[in-house]
Amino acid sequence: MDVVIGIDTGTTATKGVAAGMDGEVRVTTSVHYPLSVPGSGRAELDAGKLRDAAVEALITVAAGVRERGDRVVAVSLSAFLHGLAPLDATGNPQGPLITWADNRAYGQAQHIADTGRAKALQARTGTPVHPMAPLAKLAWWKETDPALLRDTPRWGGVKEIVLAGLASDAFVLDLSVASGTGLYDIHERRWDPEALDIAGVREEQLAEVVPTTTALKLNPDVASAAGLPPGIPLIIGAADGPLANLGVGATPAGIAAVSLGTSGALRTVVDRPLADKAGRLFCYALTEDRWVIGGAINNAGSVVRWAGQTMAEGFDRPAAEAENADERDAALLVEAAGAPPGSDGLLCLPYLLGERAPWWRGGMRGAYLGLRREHGRAHLVRAAVEGVCQQLALVRDTFGDEGIAMTEVRATGGAVNSDLWVGVLAAALDLPVAIADTPEGTALGACLLGLHALGDLPDLDDAAALVDITGRTTPDPANADLYRRLRPLVEKSALAVTDVLTELDRIAPAPLPSTEKAVKG
Repeated sequence: MDVVIGIDTGTTATKGVAAGMDGEVRVTTSVHYPLSVPGSGRAELDAGKLRDAAVEALITVAAGVRERGDRVVAVSLSAFLHGLAPLDATGNPQGPLITWADNRAYGQAQHIADTGRAKALQARTGTPVHPMAPLAKLAWWKETDPALLRDTPRWGGVKEIVLAGLASDAFVLDLSVASGTGLYDIHERRWDPEALDIAGVREEQLAEVVPTTTALKLNPDVASAAGLPPGIPLIIGAADGPLANLGVGATPAGIAAVSLGTSGALRTVVDRPLADKAGRLFCYALTEDRWVIGGAINNAGSVVRWAGQTMAEGFDRPAAEAENADERDAALLVEAAGAPPGSDGLLCLPYLLGERAPWWRGGMRGAYLGLRREHGRAHLVRAAVEGVCQQLALVRDTFGDEGIAMTEVRATGGAVNSDLWVGVLAAALDLPVAIADTPEGTALGACLLGLHALGDLPDLDDAAALVDITGRTTPDPANADLYRRLRPLVEKSALAVTDVLTELDRIAPAPLPSTEKAVKG
């Protein structure tokens, strides 16, 4: 069978898959690397390792395809958003990649907001003004090292770095990743002059933006190492979020995609660039006429992992006796399911890693509100799960404010293996939750976009029929009503404690890690 290889560069691993017209994944691989956290607010990756991991994943998957007797007809790329690194004139990295999780540009993002420019910028670029965005990161460089900013030949992110290793073409970037920089006007289809001025970069320092279906040429040396024919097309592809929607079949109207891994996101597809009036949603391209709007949250499965690390050690309970962290998390969730919906009046603001949507405020911290003596570990863990799902529901409510209707969500990620997570999510969103059998959904999305670029999948909505659904959970009406009544309290509490948390940061800032450590993004 003819297959497309999808290469998905993520925060802690690069995944490779091979899939054909039927959407079946035939070969998979994963190349891991550590996320370095060398200081407070910093989150970096070795940019060279990202480039090398993409090459390694391609070679490994291509070998697996040959063993099966299949034929590779194209390679297609996915990359996570908001990374930034200095590059030389040929696109090779000259320093670490600063990831989306890096918070050093908090002051610059706040300054843009304080000067009243943030909403207009977001309306034009589709990207919230936030420390995650390259716009704010470049403004930080402008303030801290203007000579480096000025003299660096090129600036780019994950996709540009991977292309430097895989492609033999000009310095280009796909429309999807460009739409996530905060520097690109998604309506006029050009680098935004005001954003460039704020960032302190020149247009010639940034890549030429091309459609996500653009076919480049795979580097001949890489093609030879992978055993692929010379001239095989390299589809530039898109960003990971939009491709995740495609990979779970969430492109038709009314179907949204939810990712519940270490972090989370809720996204749906529209047919034109859309800027919500309140500036709460991002808008990123999938193709020139299909756009993904939504919101990402920083905290999901990471909150339960934190609970396992802080609440289960040393207890004579099943969660403490688990052999590894995954088993401990599962035991905690089973225990938490014994607590009642609403956690007996306990609210959790689960912002352990700060928060993004729908408020896009840097510097947020987590909190429990309403603690009483009778609350136990089960209540604390369940309240954390409810807090995460309520945050996604706040994003969903924003869709409603824009007149975007939803009838179903398709969920992927490690958390969907828990009945508690899925049940709470369905009730909080008040929508049926279908579990998509696509563990490598983003990389599969890259494969499907590759098939679309080749003309073999003319209508992207046809991808929905290629995705198997392994289960569907409908919302419990009583729980949905309870979460609907609690949700305004979540938003009110989060906004009310902002000043307190800001003052805490001044008095007791986050400690510097003593050594580099690997965490999931």
